[in-house]
Amino acid sequence: MALTIEDYALIGNAVTAALVGKDGSIDWLCLPRFDSPACFAALLGTPDNGRWLLAPVGGIRRVERAYRDGTLVLDTVFFTEDGEVAVTDFMPRSTSDDRVDLVRVAHCRRGTVTLRMEMVSRFDYGGVVPWLVVGERCLSAVAGPDALHLYGTVPVRTEGGRITAEFQLCEPQQVSFSLNWQQSHRPCSILTDTIRALVDTETGWRHWSGRCRYDGPWRKEVTASLVTLKALTHHTTGAIVAAPTTSLPEEPGGIRNWDYRYCWLRDATFTLTALLKSGYVGEARAWRQWLMRAVAGEASQAQIVYGIGGERRIAEAEIAWLPGYQGSRPVRIGNAASTQVQLDVFGEVMAALHAARRLGLEPVPEIWELQRAFIETLEGCWRGPDQGLWEVRGEPRQFVHSKVMVWVALDRAITDAETYHFEAPLMRWRAMRAEVHAEVCAEGWDDERGSFVQFYGAKGVDAALLLIPVVGFLPADDPRVAGTLRAVERELLSNGLIYRYQSERMVDGLPPGEGAFVACSFWYVDALVLAGRRDEARAVFERLLALRNDVGLLAEEYDPVGGRQLGNFPQAFSHVALVNSAHRLGPAPPK
Repeated sequence: MALTIEDYALIGNAVTAALVGKDGSIDWLCLPRFDSPACFAALLGTPDNGRWLLAPVGGIRRVERAYRDGTLVLDTVFFTEDGEVAVTDFMPRSTSDDRVDLVRVAHCRRGTVTLRMEMVSRFDYGGVVPWLVVGERCLSAVAGPDALHLYGTVPVRTEGGRITAEFQLCEPQQVSFSLNWQQSHRPCSILTDTIRALVDTETGWRHWSGRCRYDGPWRKEVTASLVTLKALTHHTTGAIVAAPTTSLPEEPGGIRNWDYRYCWLRDATFTLTALLKSGYVGEARAWRQWLMRAVAGEASQAQIVYGIGGERRIAEAEIAWLPGYQGSRPVRIGNAASTQVQLDVFGEVMAALHAARRLGLEPVPEIWELQRAFIETLEGCWRGPDQGLWEVRGEPRQFVHSKVMVWVALDRAITDAETYHFEAPLMRWRAMRAEVHAEVCAEGWDDERGSFVQFYGAKGVDAALLLIPVVGFLPADDPRVAGTLRAVERELLSNGLIYRYQSERMVDGLPPGEGAFVACSFWYVDALVLAGRRDEARAVFERLLALRNDVGLLAEEYDPVGGRQLGNFPQAFSHVALVNSAHRLGPAPPK
């Protein structure tokens, strides 16, 4: 059975990513890119669904692990009865999209340690058993278009459909293994100079993370989250995936299991803002170009989520042969949210493009044409219901947050047109902005409760309402904002963490049950700062930092009762919210 979610660490090369467990097993890897079929899928099944183990044989007393500062190079140290061995895992930066390399180096630091290497490769999400081919320099696993080539500095052999090796290391000996993916019709090409690859990979990551402009009290934590976000950014296309995994459950054993290996406009725009604030203009520019390509065509046909290359068809399906993470079924690939109407996305994209101009990203004329087309689309559809920020699979509704973000789209477009003298029908846009604002304040407000509500006529609140002062819809000192904050605290705050909404109300069309949403808890930090409750905000922020696992990673949700992470992992939305809250909190107060 797979480990708990927090027992995994991420390695990646900005093309794809792998999850490495504390037990030394790589249980998840999609090749050649994030949204490709997995060749190691034990995370959602068993070792027979594919994994790559490198660990001591028995007698492990303790495990410690950490990333090398400012990098995604992972060191896992196993302490055994007879010695101490470090396994270093990393993925060299790909020089092209048609090959991926993964390197594992075992170095004995003390005494003598016996290790076992076992690789079970299964293509197409654990469903296809490959043909194993023994070559002169490597052993290959081949099936259809895919080929994995394994090279080691110790002999490897085949054993019951597995590739294995067992060997003993004495201080200071080391061995290395490199795994290469290429299309099967290409000749075998293996990486043999693993030490040089390690130096180059570590140097490259440190050069990138060293450019971080954030200089507050949580620089180490912010930098680690930015490295995670960089790892989830496809270096060729500029797309930013929501997470590198699919179907990690929001409730163990439940059905809230979704595929997040795609680029949501909403998540990516939040990421864009975090990167720009932290000094990463190049990544922001690349995402903006991806956006232009992805939504090219008729603005009314824009989707809320796309494939990494801007693909529109990401139909949802179920993988019947995988039992799911700790029995959580179904396992899904693709995402039906790609066909949903979510009006808030227009506001998030417009706000991000506004922030990009304000923070110095050079103007591109086509961007304003895109923004005008978005507003024209909104003019014809904003009054209708939608599935909202949380992509509900129940009845579409008049979600208050969606309408607030329609206002944001108009407000940022008007501001940019006025500031940069862009051509626009300003009188019509201003009238529409005022109309949206008035409707939200009338229909989205509940006098009896003294707060805004989740949707028109609702009897509950939504954590997304915390963003009302953040986006400027109302000032933070407005009594309606204060009342909404109190309602969120009353209804959605538990053990210091914020839930998205009361899932028992069945608004999302799914059975109740999920963890507290990590990003919403950071939004609570932001709301507290704006409310002048800075000391409380810092305390909540520190509490959230403590939820990260031992290598600084956050999933989508957290179970405050069971004390474990839930949902896809690591989640870009969670790390973006961490970075943005750190910026909002500002420098530490004087002592």
